[in-house]
Amino acid sequence: MNTLVEQLPKLTELVNILTKSYDFAQSVATDDVLKNDTVSAISEIATPVVGSVKGLAANAIEAKDRAEANTDVIGLFGLLRMMKDPQAQKLFRFAQAFLEVSSERKNQK
Repeated sequence: MNTLVEQLPKLTELVNILTKSYDFAQSVATDDVLKNDTVSAISEIATPVVGSVKGLAANAIEAKDRAEANTDVIGLFGLLRMMKDPQAQKLFRFAQAFLEVSSERKNQK
């Protein structure tokens, strides 16, 4: 009983902190303005990402369909022509940078 009486100030402080935390959580959970603002912010961030992913997926599906339909043989000169394409150059630069970053991170470990 003496121990309980000795610890009573600490228990009171703990209960006060928990009460304040509960009150804060309750006010946040019931604040409709905060909920709406949070949903709006997430939607603003997610909408462009979803659009980009959908566009990328559509391009990949169309490219796959075209590649399956095309039975032409790509020779050396065809590869050389493709290497001049700006999109191919962008892809090659990305691949090169990715490999450089991967190598640097591997060497850091």
